[in-house]
Amino acid sequence: MDAAFAAALAAGATALKAPEKVFWGGYSGYWADPDGHVWEVAMNPFWPLAADGTLTLPDAG
Repeated sequence: MDAAFAAALAAGATALKAPEKVFWGGYSGYWADPDGHVWEVAMNPFWPLAADGTLTLPDAG
């Protein structure tokens, strides 16, 4: 998260909201790319990642 945010800024993005803990238990931040498009980077601790980094969504069940 922090590294992705820093990389976006280094590539010319404008920070809109630095990454921080959010009310639902995750961590997120926002930036605007040089064309003005807004991007969000977020980490959801409730969605486990496999050893290879792929996302496995919980069963909606």
